[in-house]
Amino acid sequence: MSREVLLTGFGVRTAFGTGADALRQGVFDGRPAFAPITRFDIGPYRTGLAATYGPAAPLRDVLAEVAAAAVGMAGLPTGARAAVLVGTAGDFTGLTRFWRARDSPGSPGVAVSGGAAETVPAWQAEALADTLGVRGPRLAFTGACVASAAAIAHGCQLIASGRAETAICAGAYLVEEENLAKFDSGFALSRDGMVRPFCADRSGLLLGDGAAAIVLESVDGARRRGAHALAALTGWGAAGDAHHIARPHPEGAGLVAAAGRALRRAGGPRIDYVNAHGTATRHNDPAETRGLRTLFGADAARTPVSSTKSTTGHLLEAAGAVELVITLLALRDGVLPPTAGFTEPDPHCDLDYVPNRPHKADVRRALTVNAAFGGANTALVLERA
Repeated sequence: MSREVLLTGFGVRTAFGTGADALRQGVFDGRPAFAPITRFDIGPYRTGLAATYGPAAPLRDVLAEVAAAAVGMAGLPTGARAAVLVGTAGDFTGLTRFWRARDSPGSPGVAVSGGAAETVPAWQAEALADTLGVRGPRLAFTGACVASAAAIAHGCQLIASGRAETAICAGAYLVEEENLAKFDSGFALSRDGMVRPFCADRSGLLLGDGAAAIVLESVDGARRRGAHALAALTGWGAAGDAHHIARPHPEGAGLVAAAGRALRRAGGPRIDYVNAHGTATRHNDPAETRGLRTLFGADAARTPVSSTKSTTGHLLEAAGAVELVITLLALRDGVLPPTAGFTEPDPHCDLDYVPNRPHKADVRRALTVNAAFGGANTALVLERA
């Protein structure tokens, strides 16, 4: 029995809109989506820009929208057995409120904060599975910027180990005041309204709305259903270097460990494109560059790398899932998304960052990487099916 993992459906929503064509017209055209935030008062903050799509809908509704699209594309029937794995921090609920689910007034999984009912992280997966009408294990992943990538890696492991035939993996983040305040207080937000990863004049990141869901299946399960494979997830890895609470290891040790595991599982280091974490922050970009040089050696200079956060913003818990969908489109369309707003390269960042314009390329195998506070790193390898 083959335990290869296939991707058979996806749904995605960003500030550019819903679906693949919105990504093609925004991300792949190198068109940043940043604009003034209107959903809360930005007066107290140094930066009031983000990539949003208007008033914030409840996170559970956004998750349900992209997951329904993924399930529909895959053709999964109602009542199917599937693991539901969600990367999320909940609907504006901090970690201090995480454990209040069962003790809160109202229905299970609902916390009350400031007079408004909010779904807490542990129940996002429960609510999504019930909405989709699927049966199986349900888990929430709250690892910040690697949350949805970790959910995808776990789904791959469930299928590869024979513990599941199907997994619906998703992640969502909507820009809200709590996280904007935290990044603002840490001087991590861009000062000029642009996100310029790997550039000498970069000044930080901007946040963005995003949500994506994918359907993963075993080869045998997909074959029995007659499902069409969009790509194969051949490698996945996770690692924690615990170097610093907020800064990456200067040599990209966590990235090297996570991506090294993913590449070994995939059968080798050959990669045609890397969707980088690329936050446009002082410490991330050179560390990521050094890590990629360690991974690929002499091939690093010939391997195109881009950061799509330059257009979508940093999607936090949704970053891994949305960026996997972007990488899937690069694989299927044969087009590399650019690093938008690219100006003068940082002398410590000396790779091919696909500056400003999309490039046509024969992409057969691609790597997407993410990192989070505390030294957490994830890596996913996607190949043509």
